[in-house]
Amino acid sequence: MTFAATLVAQSGPPPTINTHQVNADHSITFRYYGPGAKHIGLSLDIYAKPLPMTMDEHGIWSITTPVLPPEIYGYSFLVDSMTLLDPLNTDARMNYAYYGSQVLVPGTPPQPWELTDIPHGQLTHVTFTTHVAQHLPANQSGYMIYTPPGYDEHRKGGYPILYLLHGWSDNENAWTRVGGAQYILDNLILEGKAKPMIVVMTLGYGDLDFVTHGFDVWQDPTKIIPNTRLFGEELLTEVMPAVEHSYNIAKGRDNHAIIGLSMGGLESLLIGLNHTDTFAYVGGMSAAIHNTDPDKALPFFAQPDAAKKADLKLLWVACGTEDGLIVPNRRFVAWAKSKGLNPVAVETPGLHIWEVWRDNLVHFAPLLFQSH
Repeated sequence: MTFAATLVAQSGPPPTINTHQVNADHSITFRYYGPGAKHIGLSLDIYAKPLPMTMDEHGIWSITTPVLPPEIYGYSFLVDSMTLLDPLNTDARMNYAYYGSQVLVPGTPPQPWELTDIPHGQLTHVTFTTHVAQHLPANQSGYMIYTPPGYDEHRKGGYPILYLLHGWSDNENAWTRVGGAQYILDNLILEGKAKPMIVVMTLGYGDLDFVTHGFDVWQDPTKIIPNTRLFGEELLTEVMPAVEHSYNIAKGRDNHAIIGLSMGGLESLLIGLNHTDTFAYVGGMSAAIHNTDPDKALPFFAQPDAAKKADLKLLWVACGTEDGLIVPNRRFVAWAKSKGLNPVAVETPGLHIWEVWRDNLVHFAPLLFQSH
């Protein structure tokens, strides 16, 4: 509606333009028609601040980026301080708190998250009634399930399973809609780098009010911990039993992994480390661990022999070096070492963005279930 109103205020039809032109050198030229605007900027996810655009004599604002690595980039236009989708790009990202567009800079050869002509796994969306999570419309929650190419419901021993969690403001579609997780797994499995596995991506709110009441909830541990606790209960008592009933899942903790990003990273670390009898592989990507005391949230590790009892195959903690959560994640790694755990700490260039998390998944998935 905002874009339509902007067009009405302009004289004559807008010109035909390519709003998100990927150039031969892998730079991108962004354009926006706004002759009546005073200032237009480009918000591109790899940059911490918006980039100023310039207007030509036809009212077309534009900017060309530097040469960019092959990736999927998220962006939006800031038109006189108002955030707007690209009106000529149907590839949009929208969740509880953010909306924007995205554009692919393709790789040669294609990157793992690109759609290519290879055998693909199957994605299934499941909606269910939750009796644990709070404030969901009609108590309806959901999850996505990825089954690998050639999935055999009668395969002896079953398939190992990864629970892959999204971040705050997103939903159960984020890892497939934005993260390209299904294509990453397809490629890794085809190349023999990762074991064929089932992946479950579930709506990650124990209390939906935690996302619908604004970002300030992250400053209140009395809201953070209940949301995490309720989601963990839903995952363990509702989602996991349903998945194990319907799919050919390998039994035993050595066949179970959990990892998530941001809010999901906090959830995966706390759920995984509080339930090492269920998960032998635990990870966090840019985990939102900043306002959570691990001594209180993970009391099991106060025992002197807790790390030995936990017997983790892998504790993997990753974060972008320009992410505001890098210091809390470094503190968490130090805490884990002080408890006798052996965390693998991974730091890569980048902000709190999908470009970091896709790369994280590319490197995490091959580490799973390799001893079987």
